[in-house]
Amino acid sequence: MNKSLLALALVAAVGLAACDRPAVVAVPVSPVVVPGPAGPAGATGATGSTGSTGYTGATGSTGSTGDTGATGAAGKSGDGTTIVVMPPASAPAN
Repeated sequence: MNKSLLALALVAAVGLAACDRPAVVAVPVSPVVVPGPAGPAGATGATGSTGSTGYTGATGSTGSTGDTGATGAAGKSGDGTTIVVMPPASAPAN
């Protein structure tokens, strides 16, 4: 039992010595800057120049007049007879 207590004490001492202790970090205190009141508004700037107007395109020339079509041949005069076309008789309904 004495040897086990001695071994346990050695293991505990080595185990605690191996632990990493966190370092204390000192943060420097800096003064907090608070903005002051807003100043008066500045003067209005100058108005910009007006843009130039674009150019108007040229008007195209007028096309030429087309040729006159050919005149048709004169029709034949009739011989005085009249033709009557009769529709075919319809089939009786069943």
